[in-house]
Amino acid sequence: MKKNGYSDYTIQNYRRALNTLAKYCNLNKPETVKSFLATLEGTHGYKKQLVFAYDKYVKTYGLTWERPKYIPRRKMPRIPQEEKINYIIANASPKLRTAISISKDTGLRPIELMRLKLKDVDLDKRAVYPETAKHGSPRVLKITEKTLHMLTEYIGRANIKPHQKIFANWKPIDYSKYFRITRNKTAKKMGDQSITQIRLYDLRHFFATMLYHKTKDILFVKQQLGHKSIETTLIYTQLLQFQSEDEYTCKVATNTKEDKELIETGFEYVTEIDGQKLFRKRK
Repeated sequence: MKKNGYSDYTIQNYRRALNTLAKYCNLNKPETVKSFLATLEGTHGYKKQLVFAYDKYVKTYGLTWERPKYIPRRKMPRIPQEEKINYIIANASPKLRTAISISKDTGLRPIELMRLKLKDVDLDKRAVYPETAKHGSPRVLKITEKTLHMLTEYIGRANIKPHQKIFANWKPIDYSKYFRITRNKTAKKMGDQSITQIRLYDLRHFFATMLYHKTKDILFVKQQLGHKSIETTLIYTQLLQFQSEDEYTCKVATNTKEDKELIETGFEYVTEIDGQKLFRKRK
């Protein structure tokens, strides 16, 4: 696979899948693998990953089998409340909270974030230039002032050089593991079990839904997500309609400085009453 141009991340996923199968099956007897897959209480998406990995094994070692077909059952992702994401960030280590904040601001895939080098970030412009995964379009993404402050502190503490990866030796699986640990600790601390339902990839869904809410420009959202197909992006137009009107945080501004601060943190202007401007932002 390495010689044929597969990424290390893909190879690691195949290796994990084959290790899982090897615990319960004889890899040299395809029928035992098929029997295991048929009784496995996993999602069709997970079974499909196992099938792809084992098919590579079959071809490599000259075995034969009739490959089973598992079609993932798609469902709408849940969009977490920003407040609950911020709870997780507040309880994370400096390295992890920096990663989560960038994910929230940019919608980067975990693999894209873990590949990010310091030279890929323009700190003056708050701009991130990721290496897009899944053959998507190249893009530039913006981070907030708050995230920039976290990132600058973390870079200084870790003494990261321009050519080095920002999150060092972390791989997507490490990022996911530390996110889950911190998320679960946060849920216990806050006494809110709904926080345990937030997945790392939900940060990407949050970014996309909020971006579409602000712009109503599905092509821009597609470009910012690095999607190849518009059909993949269209899901976010459906998600937005389930956000009820009462799911807003409201703020009042009385001067230009307060206006600027609210706009920079994602609030949108609604109206002005008695000289006071009202802003709102989805939770």
